[in-house]
Amino acid sequence: MRLTDASVAIRPRTPWEAIDLGVLMARQNRRLLMASWAAVTLPLFAVLCALLWQYPSWVMFVFWWLKPAYERLPLYILSRSLFGEAPTLKQALKAFPGLLKPQLLASLTWRRLSPTRSFDLPVLQLEGLKGKARTQRLNVLAQRDAGAATWLTVVGMHLETALWIGLGSLVYLLIPTQVSTEWDWQSLINGDTSDWLWLEHLSNLGYALLLILWGPIYVAGGFSLYLNRRTALEGWDIELTFRRLRQRLTGVAYAVLLGVGVLVLQAPTPAFAEPLASCPLPSEDPNGPEAARMLAQPLTSQASREAALQILDAPPFENRETVTRWRFGEETKKDEPEPPENLQKLLDLIENWGALKGLALFFEAALWALVIGVIALVLWRYREWLGTFVSRGRFKLARKSESPDQLFGLDVVPESLPDDVASSAERLWSQDPRAALGLLYRALLSRLIHDHKLPLKSSHTEAEVLPLVDGLDDPELSNFSQTLTRHWQNLAYGHRLPPAELCPVLCNDWRRLVEQGGRP
Repeated sequence: MRLTDASVAIRPRTPWEAIDLGVLMARQNRRLLMASWAAVTLPLFAVLCALLWQYPSWVMFVFWWLKPAYERLPLYILSRSLFGEAPTLKQALKAFPGLLKPQLLASLTWRRLSPTRSFDLPVLQLEGLKGKARTQRLNVLAQRDAGAATWLTVVGMHLETALWIGLGSLVYLLIPTQVSTEWDWQSLINGDTSDWLWLEHLSNLGYALLLILWGPIYVAGGFSLYLNRRTALEGWDIELTFRRLRQRLTGVAYAVLLGVGVLVLQAPTPAFAEPLASCPLPSEDPNGPEAARMLAQPLTSQASREAALQILDAPPFENRETVTRWRFGEETKKDEPEPPENLQKLLDLIENWGALKGLALFFEAALWALVIGVIALVLWRYREWLGTFVSRGRFKLARKSESPDQLFGLDVVPESLPDDVASSAERLWSQDPRAALGLLYRALLSRLIHDHKLPLKSSHTEAEVLPLVDGLDDPELSNFSQTLTRHWQNLAYGHRLPPAELCPVLCNDWRRLVEQGGRP
């Protein structure tokens, strides 16, 4: 890789400017990128449709899940085109099987849902790192621009969905009006689903076609973020500046050396030249700095050196103390035996757990949702048993406040009814049949609300009350309610008076119901 051959300007950029550069790179190589993507994905889509024709949803899922495998080919093309070695379509397709070998299983399993997939792919494919080295490299690169890579994935998801819906809407708009108006949507919905499998596969084909446009752009955006991060870390722009400076000064240096050579050749040479004395190395010189000196004095150089060292080794220049402390395992001696190979692989897997962090968070959220769902199900299943621990006074007060005082414009409060409803209705029947029938109906509603605890609301109608009464499992009460309700509706809404012989029948039935219910 020679930076001077790069087809783009190598300089630090903001993350969003780097993504724009990726879009520009994809546009410059659009024909090769789109043709190679189509040559790989469309035959695979056709094979999936042939194998899973009865299951178009599975075709869509498998085709979408294999996206990390398709993305390796555009990255190969972009990395070569960046330095002026753009491959042909034949060369790119020939190299594609070799690109799938490294870490394909990991890319399609626990790394599949990584939001920084496009940003991490160059580390795997271009640098060839794996295991602990890959994790450390990604930790360094992710200190910046990882957020932009995540947003690139999020925006890409929404963009794919919008393009897919837009493509489907466009196909629908192109259908002639004469055909669309003759469609019976009810018959289409209720018809045999096997007759419309081709429509689902056609929708899946629209997704495969839009990926031909968006897939290379997504890969180019992540690749440009990777290049921008390496430019900042490794100082590519500074290296390029020094290389340009060296190229500029190379011609001048050659001219200076040529001039110096000419001057040296023209200088006069002495007839006799004395040989140069060789200078011994400091370690070989007997009179070097380590040699003994001042030997003729009472205090020699060696004695003064020892005296100075003794002074420096004593307080206040030197304070020695013994410290006892605990130490961790990694501070043990280096000559300890290495752990077995299987144990070392297990330790490496634990250290690389950061790659599975996203999958762990997903399972954690799923487990918490399962726990909350189980707790809610238990509370709902045993709600009546738990209700025994609630204060009865508060429970009754709450239910009393929820009971309506009026239904259909009729007062259903027990205090508003006479002590003997049947006798009062018989006296009113000859004078005002409507008031007599209304008294019986009010008494029935009041009995249902306060004695049978029927959850009636002011929004209920007369017809909606009858199914609730049937749920009480009291045939006599149900028959009486249906008869009384029918005659009340005829009188209230149809203004049809009930027959005179109906009065004793209703009043006797009411007395029998009161005796069974235990009310005076």
